[in-house]
Amino acid sequence: MGENRDPRERFSTRVENYVRYRPGYPAAAVDTIVARSGGADGRVVADVGSGTGIFSRLLLDCGFRVFGVEPNAEMREAAEKSLSDEPGFTSVDGSAEATTLADGSVDVVTAAQAFHWFGGAATRAEWLRVLKPEGFVALVWNVRNVAGSEFMRGYEELLRELGTDYADVSHEGVDSARLEGLFGHAHYETSTFANDQSFDLDGLIGRLESASYAPERGHPNYEPMMERLERLFHESASEGRVLFEYETRVYTGTLSQR
Repeated sequence: MGENRDPRERFSTRVENYVRYRPGYPAAAVDTIVARSGGADGRVVADVGSGTGIFSRLLLDCGFRVFGVEPNAEMREAAEKSLSDEPGFTSVDGSAEATTLADGSVDVVTAAQAFHWFGGAATRAEWLRVLKPEGFVALVWNVRNVAGSEFMRGYEELLRELGTDYADVSHEGVDSARLEGLFGHAHYETSTFANDQSFDLDGLIGRLESASYAPERGHPNYEPMMERLERLFHESASEGRVLFEYETRVYTGTLSQR
């Protein structure tokens, strides 16, 4: 069973686990975006790569109106279902490079857990097109604290040894050059916040299976990975749970016209 390497389709079979087991984002991270972008009340956000709507909901709760731009049909449908009671949310079948939104129509572009999948120059050009003058951009990631504990170190080793293409797609590879390529200068701001989840064994399995680089059932690495994961859990758990640690990173700024 080969892994689908098209970023637009990688999560099609993982939506249920993504909804149930992916982390949220600290309130302080969202508050930072609101403060730096000039406020939320009624302003328009394009949440690009919005997936199942995890980050879109936090933006809506702050008072933004949100266009959730998502190319994957299964993930987009999950967001539409989850946010069906939110009048400020509009679901959009589009991508980072082709949002379908009108010129100068949004105040803020956000991308949570998604920018590493986007095409660089085409994304920058598209976001400059849809943003109003001096429009604002915020990139957000929950990054696993791979050295935070013996459990987190063991989990990282598991991914590197048995993940399908973990080293190729890990978002830790988004470096300052890529960020400066988007913002057009070095003057973006960076903030970090602690974040975590607590899992029993079933939750930990679901969290792993939500990742695009985790082998699916039928892949030769699937059973070895699950056996190692269960062993790691039992070696690390306290009162039947393990702590999954993150650092939430937020990069904010305007896009220089150059």
